[in-house]
Amino acid sequence: MMESINDLKYTMTIMPKKQLPEQFYKYFWDIDVTTLDTSKNSLFIINRLLDKGDDAAIRWIRDQYPNNLIKKALTSLRGFSPKIANFWGLFLGIPKDKILCLQTPYLKRRSMHWSY
Repeated sequence: MMESINDLKYTMTIMPKKQLPEQFYKYFWDIDVTTLDTSKNSLFIINRLLDKGDDAAIRWIRDQYPNNLIKKALTSLRGFSPKIANFWGLFLGIPKDKILCLQTPYLKRRSMHWSY
């Protein structure tokens, strides 16, 4: 069951501000990692680490963020690969039609750009 937006806001406000562990800096090659706030940038961090991270990154995400926030990332961001999004959708019980990157327009656009 999806949490309400008020529950999500509450969850985000009570999370302590933490620095991203240095071992995960390699997944954020395109930004200044020292400016990341694990609370304010939570959806971006969840997306990047679930999509490109290793086992340790996934464990860290699962320890740091509640399932409702991970679900929010999957249902509101298109940056996940379809394979990763499908796995997490099944794992967290999110219907495919709710996962943004699994929607037909996104998949068509992705196949136009990338042949795999």
